[in-house]
Amino acid sequence: MRGSIREKSKGSWQIQIYTGTGPDGKPRRHFETIRGRKGDAQRRLTELLSSLDKGVYTPPGKLTVAEHLNQWLEGYVKTNCSIRTLDGYQSIIERHLKPILGHVQLKQLHPQTIQGYYGKACEKVSARTVAKHHRLLSQALKYAVRQGYLGRNPCDLVDAPSWKGRPMRTLTPDEVEVLFDMVHGSLIYPVTYTAVSTGLRQAELLGLRWRDIDLDMLSISVSQVLYKRRGVCLIKEPKTAHSRRRVAMTPKLALFLREYRAERESIYWQLGKPLTLDDLIFASVESKPLDPSILSHEFARIAKLAGLNGVRFHDLRHTFASLMFLRGAKPKVISEALGHSSVAFTMDVYSHIIEGMQEDAMALLDEVLPPGKNGVSQKINANLTPTADIILSNS
Repeated sequence: MRGSIREKSKGSWQIQIYTGTGPDGKPRRHFETIRGRKGDAQRRLTELLSSLDKGVYTPPGKLTVAEHLNQWLEGYVKTNCSIRTLDGYQSIIERHLKPILGHVQLKQLHPQTIQGYYGKACEKVSARTVAKHHRLLSQALKYAVRQGYLGRNPCDLVDAPSWKGRPMRTLTPDEVEVLFDMVHGSLIYPVTYTAVSTGLRQAELLGLRWRDIDLDMLSISVSQVLYKRRGVCLIKEPKTAHSRRRVAMTPKLALFLREYRAERESIYWQLGKPLTLDDLIFASVESKPLDPSILSHEFARIAKLAGLNGVRFHDLRHTFASLMFLRGAKPKVISEALGHSSVAFTMDVYSHIIEGMQEDAMALLDEVLPPGKNGVSQKINANLTPTADIILSNS
């Protein structure tokens, strides 16, 4: 038997794996204690056996930061995060963390070492980028604590670089009209118009099929997304359960998509093939997926021509939310349309917009409430009893 699990106490499990034979010919074993459910222990056992099969197993006492990061990527990130997230983490680890911190033994990774790394990194890249390094390293070390490699996460004792985020850019109704006029007639007009009308993410829009929309019931089902990975466009499921959702559409958008579909059917007919329900809505004339990078660059180019410098395609999603808030839509409705995890998150992201709506809200309240009337003090004095007069005079 290569590995086993036994219950030490309630919620505590001991893992044992056979790691080979020592110089003395005796078998060597590795023991770990996992707190939680048996399934957690089983997953950890699977990870350890997998590392043995791949020849990357290292005894915990000699584990380096680089080796732990590799195990974290293989054992946790690859099975719990999206491919896009995995690629991003691998890039940060290989280009930044490993060259500086990789040789350090995990148990010798002190807060001062990490803080020093942040200081030197800020000389080469932005504080925002280094803050991303901090989040990644903190998650990886948190995993090490759960596995029993560390008693405490050293990142908890480190101050991450502070940075000011880029101000959110939203378009006014007049700017939206200018943008539509400029982008009209181009290949990206349909996806641009739909983006402002629904607030869908770029990946969600590019993954839409004709079967995902109901033009009679005025609804859109988000069931897949399209990402570009290493130069190849890939279709995959939405990242979270909140992202998989049904979104209402405006009658104007339904009318536009109905006419757009008729145009696409005509084009496909000329090419000698039918338009099927599984065809992507926003695709090239050859029915190939729109490249996300090309869409972003083309949109930025046209926005600049429209006098909207610095406006990104993603800002159309913010514009949708802003216009919904300004028209009095309820936060829960907006949050569900955007696919956010909670209403609180939506309120936090768009807090500056909500603050700017206070004057409008007070104006509406002013219309509802009747005007105040003076002369109340005279009525109180007239109704005072002798006892009340005595109390007032004594006070």
